[in-house]
Amino acid sequence: MKNIFITVLIIASLVACNRPQSTKTERSEHSYKIERTYIPATRIVWESGSVKSIQRLLQKGRHQSTTKKNDLIELNNSEGTAAILLDFGKEMHGGLEIVTGMFRGKKPINVRVRFGESVSEAMSNIGEDGATNDHAVRDMNLQLPWCGKIEVGNTGFRFVRIDLLDKDRVLQLKEINAISVMRDIPYLGSFKSNDERLNKIWQTGAYTVHLNMQEYLWDGIKRDRLVWVGDMHPEVMTILAAFGANEVVTKSLDLMEEITPLPGWMNGKFHSYSMWWLLIHHQWYMNTGNLAYLEKSKEYIYGLLELLEENMDNAGEETFKGECFLDWPTRGDQVEVRKGMQALLAMSFDAGVDMALAFNDETKAEHYKKVAEKVKSYKHEFTKRKSPGALLAMAGMLDPIVVNDDLLAKDGVKDISTFYGYYVLNAMAMGGNHQGAIDVIREYWGGMLDLGATSFWEDFDIDWMKNAGRIDEIVPDDKVDVHKSYGKYCYKGLRHSFCHGWASGPTAWLSQYVLGVNIEAPGCKKIRIEPHLGDLQWVEGIYPTPYGLIHIKHTKDSEGNVKSDIKAPREIEIVKVK
Repeated sequence: MKNIFITVLIIASLVACNRPQSTKTERSEHSYKIERTYIPATRIVWESGSVKSIQRLLQKGRHQSTTKKNDLIELNNSEGTAAILLDFGKEMHGGLEIVTGMFRGKKPINVRVRFGESVSEAMSNIGEDGATNDHAVRDMNLQLPWCGKIEVGNTGFRFVRIDLLDKDRVLQLKEINAISVMRDIPYLGSFKSNDERLNKIWQTGAYTVHLNMQEYLWDGIKRDRLVWVGDMHPEVMTILAAFGANEVVTKSLDLMEEITPLPGWMNGKFHSYSMWWLLIHHQWYMNTGNLAYLEKSKEYIYGLLELLEENMDNAGEETFKGECFLDWPTRGDQVEVRKGMQALLAMSFDAGVDMALAFNDETKAEHYKKVAEKVKSYKHEFTKRKSPGALLAMAGMLDPIVVNDDLLAKDGVKDISTFYGYYVLNAMAMGGNHQGAIDVIREYWGGMLDLGATSFWEDFDIDWMKNAGRIDEIVPDDKVDVHKSYGKYCYKGLRHSFCHGWASGPTAWLSQYVLGVNIEAPGCKKIRIEPHLGDLQWVEGIYPTPYGLIHIKHTKDSEGNVKSDIKAPREIEIVKVK
C-alpha cells in the first residue's frame, strides 16, 4: 500500500461542519414531510394522429385553467386516434396533473393514460410482455373535465402516454405536469472524484433509495411498494451515507417487528430477511448510537436469536425448513444458497454479541460468541457462486483473499446481482481488490446508465447489453428491447422494477472504501479513515454523523502517495491509517 499522509483537522467548533453545537434534539432522527413537486415534460418522444402545438407541453405552467384560447395544445380525433408520449426526464414517484381548456361540447372527454418506467412500458397493453397494473395502477381510462384540472396516478414512472379515446372530438390542453411525491430531505452526504461515471453512480444510488423513502422504506415505487427487510439492508447503508438517520428506517423496522410475531419469519417465509433485520438493527446502532431505540426491541432481538439457534444442529449447520432466498441469480441453486444462509447465521450471532454487550448482558454476549464460533466451524465445500461466497468472506468463514482470487475476480461481472452485488464489492475490498471492485461498479451499474437508466433496477445481467436498445427510446426492430425481453421469476418483462432500492450498494461502498469512512464505535464516536483510490487521482465527500458532518478530501501525488484533509466534529475520534 502506498504511503498515506493524513492531516486531521479536528475543528474546535462545529460551525466549520455547517452544524451548530450538537444537542439531544439534533441527535434524534429527523422526520420530514412528503413534498409534491410539479415538473413539466422535458421531451416529446412520439406523437400520432392530429396533434397541434405540442411543444407547449415543455413549458413551465401555472397549474390553472383559463378562458384564454390562443395558447392551447390540441389532440384531434377527426382523422384517427391522436396520442402523445412524454418524457419527464428522470424516474420519479407520483402521478400526473392535466389542465384542460374550453373544448367544444363541455362534457368530459375520455382519454387513456399509461405510465411507464421505460418507453416500451408506456406504449404497452396490460397482459402483453409482462405489463401489469399490480400494486400500482399505471394503465387506466380517465375523464378529463372541460376547462378544469385533474390529477391521476400513484406509481413509479418516467414516461406517460396519453390517447384521446372519443371519436370526432378535439381535446384542448393547457398543460401536463408530472407530480413528484417524495420526502423533502437534504443530501447531507456526498461523493465526488475525477471520474464522472462513478460520481453519477453514487448519486443515482442515493436517488434510487430517496424515491423509495415514502411513508415506509419500500423496495420499489412501481412494484412491489412493500417493506422487504432484506432489501432494506443496502438501502439503509445508502441512507446512512447520503442522508443520515431518518425515521423511515425505524418506522419500517418497527412495522416488520409488529406484524411478525415469533416464531414467524419476516415477510412471511424469509429466514434470511429476519437475519437481515438483526443486522440492520446492529448497523443502525453503530451509526446512530441510539441505545434507547435498540433497547425497545431487546426482547424481540433475544427471541429471534433463540429462534435462529433452534434452527441449527449440534454441528452448527443451519436447518431452515423449506426454500431459502438470497438473491435472484442464486434462487434456483439451493445448495449454494444454503452456504450463504450459514454465513448469515454466523453474522447474526456476531451482531448479537455486540447488541448484548450494549445491553450490558455479558452472559448473553458470551453465549452468542460460542454459537457464532460453532456456526463458523461448520465447513461446506468451497462455494461456486459469488453471492454466497461474498457472505462467507464477510462472515470470516473463508479467507477473503482466496474468495476474491478464486471466485469474485473471475469472469468479470458475471453471476452478480443488483442486490448482492453490494456484498460482492465488500468481499472484494476485504480481499484487497479495491480496484477490481471499482471496475465492477463502472461496468455493471454503469451499464444500466448506458441504457438510459436514471435509477437502478431490480435485476440486471451484463449480457443484456448485447445489441440492446435504450429504455428511453422506441426500440428499433433490429435491437433488443431490454424491458420486454428479460427478467425471471416474479419480474418477467415489463413487470420488472426499474427503481429498486436494493440496487443502491455502490453508493454506500464508495463512501466506505474509496472515501474511507469506517464506523468503529457506536454513534460514530470513533471512525477509521482508510481510503483506497485505485486509479482515481482525487476524491472528496461528506459523511453525516450524529454530531455533524465529516468533510474529507484525498489527493494522490505523482508518486501515488495520498494526502488527506479531514474536518470532523470534535466529539468524534478519527483513527489515522498510514
